[in-house]
Amino acid sequence: MRSHFGISLAAMGIAVAASLAGASLAEAKPARCFTTDDGYYACDFRGTDRAGSFEISAPDKPTFSLIVDRPGFAYAFADFGNGRNVSLPGMYVRERDQPACWSNPETTTKICAW
Repeated sequence: MRSHFGISLAAMGIAVAASLAGASLAEAKPARCFTTDDGYYACDFRGTDRAGSFEISAPDKPTFSLIVDRPGFAYAFADFGNGRNVSLPGMYVRERDQPACWSNPETTTKICAW
């Protein structure tokens, strides 16, 4: 079932559960990230579920959460420093040639973590 924003209720539930859990499945690990707006930067990567969802964060950068809806497809959220996750438009698709990257064909944005 989809909400009026086009986000599946399951994905919304996962996002809420992940934000309420406090403890992650994995400790944050140093990584190299890329986002369309911020370019390449050092970040912390934290897996948030067994489906492959994750969160990336870095000082002076938005915190991005990518919530896997089904294999190869995910929704993304950003916290721009106010403690509130904002849903990013559209669906993100895992790139076949760069599996560390997820791109949104509607907005041509990309989120990567290595």
